[in-house]
Amino acid sequence: MKKTILFVLICLSFITVTNAQKNQPINIISYNIRLNTNADGVNAWPNRKDNVKALVKFYDADILCVQEALPEQFDYLSENTDFDVVGVGRDDGKRKGEFSAVYYNKNRFVKKDGGTFWLSLTPDVPSKGWDAALNRVCSWVRLYDKSNKKEFLVFNTHYDHVGVQARIESAKLLKQKIQEIAPKLPVVFTGDLNVTPETEAISTIKSFLTDTKEISIEPPYGPDGTFNAFKWDSPLKNRIDYIFVNKAFKVQKYAVLSDSKDQRYYSDHLPVFVRLMF
Repeated sequence: MKKTILFVLICLSFITVTNAQKNQPINIISYNIRLNTNADGVNAWPNRKDNVKALVKFYDADILCVQEALPEQFDYLSENTDFDVVGVGRDDGKRKGEFSAVYYNKNRFVKKDGGTFWLSLTPDVPSKGWDAALNRVCSWVRLYDKSNKKEFLVFNTHYDHVGVQARIESAKLLKQKIQEIAPKLPVVFTGDLNVTPETEAISTIKSFLTDTKEISIEPPYGPDGTFNAFKWDSPLKNRIDYIFVNKAFKVQKYAVLSDSKDQRYYSDHLPVFVRLMF
């Protein structure tokens, strides 16, 4: 009898461990890293780039989605790391202009597909849409997770900071494109959307995806706002950076990370962190 009970307990332990191994969490960070410009003075990229990279490493990011990365920033973030990356410059579809790039751990994930489209009426070519001030893109990647033996997609974008109509139309286009590219697979959508949660540009996304902050199993951590303007005393009320998922994921943790050093933030935005499980 004792041997039977022991055998059952061993089997249950094996099943528990096996199931845990099959559902390994995925840590994702979305981060507007602020472009490299001398106009930022003491907050310019050369003075904070090591802190940005250290933050990504400390939080064990499996996937990093960035906005506003110029070519030299795009390159730096993958140097001496386990990251591979998908993304193009928004001005020429190659190396010119800002990237909305997706970095992923190449030891864990295998790229199956990927690409970039522009937030405009001509999404297949470099272009500016509606009343936008600048070209805007969405870069995406389809990954196979070797740990969980599942495929999923990550989309990353940066809405225009001026065009109200452009943000509304961009959301509609993104809904169409995401549903075309990933009609059945798990989806993560990240970005600096330059709008607060009550706007139409957000409600359009929430019509088919869920805000990770709203479904986090653990209480959301950190400030509500994500924009600090490099001000140490910022009230951090404006939430304009997001991570959304479809129903294929559950959200274990959500946080806005207010890490700093010497009373300085690492960017004029705070990164958004989530821990997801299939």
